[in-house]
Amino acid sequence: MRSRRIHQADGRRSFVIVLTTGDEVTASLAGFIAAERVNSASFSAIGAFSGAELGYFDWGTKAYLPIPVTEQVEVASLTGDVATGPDGKPALHIHTVLGRRDGSAIAGHLKRAHVRPTLEIVLEELPARLHKKHDPESGLALIQPES
Repeated sequence: MRSRRIHQADGRRSFVIVLTTGDEVTASLAGFIAAERVNSASFSAIGAFSGAELGYFDWGTKAYLPIPVTEQVEVASLTGDVATGPDGKPALHIHTVLGRRDGSAIAGHLKRAHVRPTLEIVLEELPARLHKKHDPESGLALIQPES
């Protein structure tokens, strides 16, 4: 993983982060966020994966159903945010749309993925801290804008 701060002003920083073949996306981003002490941010990325595991949140069971991706795919879109979780630590939330060889797409919550050959991420730190709280209806930790 390589990174560079490309802008800083008014309590906000912008970074470009480039992952390379073999890097695991969620672990790499979590490590970057910890090292740079990022508490609240949004990010987007494009690139490709050698494989991934996505999740689909099933409302009835209140659990993520696994969606295995066992082929080379293009990252057509990857977006996410960082917010302070109920445990007081920064939490990642990532969704992605992946393009298959035949042009079809698969999408969902990104649980893990391995980069091949690159993932180019632009991360924008937010000037105010976002907080997540446990939502009893869904069972998920969700951003609470009024916090």
